[in-house]
Amino acid sequence: MTDRSANNHRQEDPSWSRRGFLLSAAALAAVPVLIAADPAVAAEQLPDFPADVALYRSAYRNWVGEITADGLWACAPTDPAQAVAVVNWAWRHGWRVRARGSSHGWSPLTITEGTASDAPVLLVDTASHLTGLSLDSDSAVRAGTGVTLEALLTYLEEHGLGVTAAPAPGDLTLGGALAIDAHGSAVPAEGEQRLPGQTYGSLSNRILSLTAVVWDEDSGAYVLRTYDRDEADAAALLTHLGRALITEVVLRVGANSNLRCVSRTDIPAGELFAAPGSDGRTLASYLEQAGRVEAIWFAFTEFPWLKVWSVEPTKPLTSRRVTSPYNYPFSDNVPTLVADLAGRMVSDAAWYLAPVLGNAQLDAAALGLVATLSADIWGPSKNTLLYIKPTTLRVTANGYAVLTTRDQVQRVVSEFTDHYRERLTAYAALGRFPVNGTVEIRVTGLDDPAEAELDGARAPLLSALRASDAHPEWDTAVWLDILTLPGTPYAEAFLREIELFLLDSHDGTDALTRVEWSKGWAYTDAAVWSDEEVLGTAVPASFGEAAWGQAAGVLDRLDPHGVFGNAFLDRLFD
Repeated sequence: MTDRSANNHRQEDPSWSRRGFLLSAAALAAVPVLIAADPAVAAEQLPDFPADVALYRSAYRNWVGEITADGLWACAPTDPAQAVAVVNWAWRHGWRVRARGSSHGWSPLTITEGTASDAPVLLVDTASHLTGLSLDSDSAVRAGTGVTLEALLTYLEEHGLGVTAAPAPGDLTLGGALAIDAHGSAVPAEGEQRLPGQTYGSLSNRILSLTAVVWDEDSGAYVLRTYDRDEADAAALLTHLGRALITEVVLRVGANSNLRCVSRTDIPAGELFAAPGSDGRTLASYLEQAGRVEAIWFAFTEFPWLKVWSVEPTKPLTSRRVTSPYNYPFSDNVPTLVADLAGRMVSDAAWYLAPVLGNAQLDAAALGLVATLSADIWGPSKNTLLYIKPTTLRVTANGYAVLTTRDQVQRVVSEFTDHYRERLTAYAALGRFPVNGTVEIRVTGLDDPAEAELDGARAPLLSALRASDAHPEWDTAVWLDILTLPGTPYAEAFLREIELFLLDSHDGTDALTRVEWSKGWAYTDAAVWSDEEVLGTAVPASFGEAAWGQAAGVLDRLDPHGVFGNAFLDRLFD
């Protein structure tokens, strides 16, 4: 597992100079390079590999570069049939297959840190060819899992279709997003009725059918099989954490909406995150008005960046029409001052500059919103929902979803932000600055299978947004993330305290904490994804032992040879 102690990036290490910091960020933003393999070497090291599938050597880098592996074997199947041939080769030769899209994630669900170049691990790149798009009906789209969310949403927009909410990065592949129940931020506004084809849950809740590579006992090989949403096995595949290879899905979609997004940076955190029942401009008040909110709170600052989306069929007089996504260039392209501060903190161990960096980021956002006329924008949903490019500042992140009732959202947010502020202040008093990024807060509905509009649709067993059997009244999830630069001293210890607070405060009695699969969790004082109690007890318990066991059993049965796995997943599902 990753250990981001203070010694990870020594001052004398030239790769972490200020210039090196920026160059590294640029390199991480690049598409993975596939270097054609020497046929003789390939024949020796991967004997009998399917002749029509080209082999490459490739590095693996996750979003922030904390998990890396060099020189792994990789291939890019041109169609699902080639993917099946590759999987059968891997099974017969004792290799493991790891599907890779854009590698825009943090957790070791794809590759674990320390994977050697000669490890029997084959990267299967989906983004090169498994990118088909077509309409299955006027309310369903068929998509290859290698397609990016931006390409998918663009295609839908061209046909008058869209989604309720989506993750902010457009470079995510659909397969990667579905594997970890990716989400946006949306609940019904006051008086709002769900439109046909739409859901307030995760993208996984849109799946009507999926085609996966699975073991077939009768033929004694892996085969392609399509599962409809009403089949029992589909429940485990809807959010599979990388324990399966999905090649194609059919998604429920609906008529596109025009969204207005208003940003503001003039509400103090004490007011926005006030205790429930408080008057004023609270997060809950905006949730009631619009249903779609996001708060981005820079460390050691008092004024969060609040974004509020509302459904507006026609352009409001004061809004600027936007015809493309990524309308916050000051966020997507790191300002010079922010880059310089971040570089100094990493290269010179000047972590005490965290308050300066936080205020510089807030200033950049406040001034940038005005300078780019992006404080009040309006257009087709894609153009306001997608706003993060790979060129943004690379930070690590933890993540949790707290299941609760709609009327308790403000309480959850207030208690969390109070605890976060208190602990951050206490650390700073000791000269420790474990957070130099942001707190990000979003609110969604849960994965209600009825919103798929398919009789007998199953709920995604491993989605953080699956409803609680014990508390069916819980209808809302509050997503809480804390971001900080990789290598920040004391980050693990701080994030462990936050995690234990959430697990203890929302233990399933009056609310329930689940981990956000793609991000950081299971902290010890020195590492992430390492706490055995969280991995082995808290995580399965948060989903219910029966549901967890059911999902694990299905995934094992569909892949009895463990082709789709790695050391971390083996531990998680042990």
